[in-house]
Amino acid sequence: MDEIIRAVSSDGFVSASVISSRELTERARGIHNATPVVTAALGRTLAAASIVGNTLKKPDASLTVRINGGGPAGSIIVVSDSDGNVRGYVQNPAADLPKNESGKLDVGGAVGKDGMLTVIKDFGDGEPYSGAVRLVSGEIAEDFAAYFAVSEQIPSACAFGVLVDRDWSVIAAGGYIIQLLPGAPQSVIDALERNVATTGAVTEILKDGCVDTLVESVLSGFSPRILQRCAVAYKCTCNRERFLNAVLSLDKSELDDMVNKGEPVEVCCQFCDAAYTYSPGELLI
Repeated sequence: MDEIIRAVSSDGFVSASVISSRELTERARGIHNATPVVTAALGRTLAAASIVGNTLKKPDASLTVRINGGGPAGSIIVVSDSDGNVRGYVQNPAADLPKNESGKLDVGGAVGKDGMLTVIKDFGDGEPYSGAVRLVSGEIAEDFAAYFAVSEQIPSACAFGVLVDRDWSVIAAGGYIIQLLPGAPQSVIDALERNVATTGAVTEILKDGCVDTLVESVLSGFSPRILQRCAVAYKCTCNRERFLNAVLSLDKSELDDMVNKGEPVEVCCQFCDAAYTYSPGELLI
């Protein structure tokens, strides 16, 4: 089961949100038939959006993350609800690149860094809040750390990872966002930096253990107190009526053209590949 754990240090200076997201990442990979490097890019974004979306509180709130770095994978769009359930889309799931100099999937190369990371928070009442930063590396975690620093003025350490098997299936996925709370002294910062270095790749912990082990590692020595556990999943909200309303919102000349052709119209959801077919009669307004 995929899960988010939220914890705070006993001294009140550090908050941590940690996610295990193998199942939802595997679901996304299967829907989009993504290559390993695209699965890694999309999976990291899904994990980050799930954590941040889960903080929105209001039941009808949603979070949208858009990443466009000019790389061969194209744009990545991920949407989370306020429970942390996510859905995602990548423009070119077939994009592929050789491994980088470290022998790892070249996520930064696939995403690119000539562009922006945009985070939109919609609370369902009024104008959505939008923040954007230029991409730092296209590796996702560094880019989210930059977003928190610039748009929300919160010093943060972020790490996300996806481990893919030879058959392209997902072995492990997840990560964390650690944030300093007001008044944190330098000794706390130094200790956190040591923990992050010692923890290393998150997928090495998640493939052999559970999300609790990752919490214990990043907050080692801080006597963390668990505040919340929340199950999360890949969840699309599309339905037949919603897509029909979208089609009916097209320009009348386009609708008339569809009706005059006398053929059924099929519309596919970009997030889950569900297909909805409408007869010409349903398009008459």
